[in-house]
Amino acid sequence: MTASPSAWRTCVSILVAGVALAAVPAHANSPSIDDAQRAFFNARYEAASDLALALEDSEGGSLEAYEVRTSALHFLLRDALGSDPDKGAAFKKCSACAPLLNAFLSDTAKGQAIARAQLELNPRDTTALFYLGKLNLNYVWLHVETLGRKTGWGEYWEARRSLDAALKDNPLHTRARVARAWVDYIVGTKMTRGTRWVLGGGSKKAALTGAREAAAAPADFFVRAEAEFALWEMLVRDRQLAEATTIARRLAQDFPENHKLANFLKTAPSLRP
Repeated sequence: MTASPSAWRTCVSILVAGVALAAVPAHANSPSIDDAQRAFFNARYEAASDLALALEDSEGGSLEAYEVRTSALHFLLRDALGSDPDKGAAFKKCSACAPLLNAFLSDTAKGQAIARAQLELNPRDTTALFYLGKLNLNYVWLHVETLGRKTGWGEYWEARRSLDAALKDNPLHTRARVARAWVDYIVGTKMTRGTRWVLGGGSKKAALTGAREAAAAPADFFVRAEAEFALWEMLVRDRQLAEATTIARRLAQDFPENHKLANFLKTAPSLRP
């Protein structure tokens, strides 16, 4: 039996549609690292963590995904602990904190292993140097600041060496400059004068200078956002609220969902001397 012209046209349309669908990449609707970063900078840390985890699985171990995921897990842990000055007691009372810490440690170790393996192949791999330094910095900051534990000095030295090596190869690496400013800040604000010398030096003044320079440098959207958020947080901690407010207003335009920026902008005038 011969098919009618209209039937042939229908068959051809179906075949063309099938070929077109087959040509669409399987990852077309998958999350991107930009999605994870936007969620992170909007203070949607659980969403950022989930998106980054999906990227770890789908992209074969992207270092950027591990860095976003560990940063998001750190902020989730910090929020879950609250403001109790007794961090040890707060951690024991926090049902969500141990699982968050375990996930953070697991992903940090995986990311470190990937970065170290890449550096075995190419010791001057600037990307691997940066991410190894940043993952280690996340580890140190979580323990020293968030948990109040004086530990992680092996990670501290590896972070410092990695970031210095990345900056030696590329002095204009904005993310490495921001991370290096945090190293100076940690040493300058959390360590005694004698310990600062043992840890290679560092100061709050140097940290603020480095963060300001990084925030003012030309950079991609999320790189600039990271630099400005770092500078904002340092300024808030240092009670330089006028400058911090200017930065927060600019960031709030790009990240309107960030409730932390919104809360700061509501309370900042009353915090000023």
